Amino acid sequence: QLMESGGDLAQPGGSLRLSCAASGFTFNNYAMKWVRPAPGKGLEWVSSIISGGSTHYADSVKDRFTIARDNAKNTLTLQLDSLKIEDTAIYYCAKSMRNDWNTAMDYWGKGTLVTVSS
Repeated sequence: QLMESGGDLAQPGGSLRLSCAASGFTFNNYAMKWVRPAPGKGLEWVSSIISGGSTHYADSVKDRFTIARDNAKNTLTLQLDSLKIEDTAIYYCAKSMRNDWNTAMDYWGKGTLVTVSS
């Protein structure tokens, strides 16, 4: 099970911190990722982190978002800084099928809504 939290309304240039609590699988055996819907494009990959902590980001969020994980607490986070209006979306936490940042996801949560507006 994956449960996201932390979504809220923020102003452009503002910050939010999303969290994802994982249960029901061995968290530190798998890469984790954040994804969000993209208008007309289905789900857009945002960021991934493998078990050892290596991170990867989409160009659209690089240098603004920071993904992290705490394997002892089975928790995934996403720090969103310098928010833009186009970051508005439901953000989903997802489990990858392997400990590989570029592999498909097989489980995801219900999402948390981030709204960026002035």
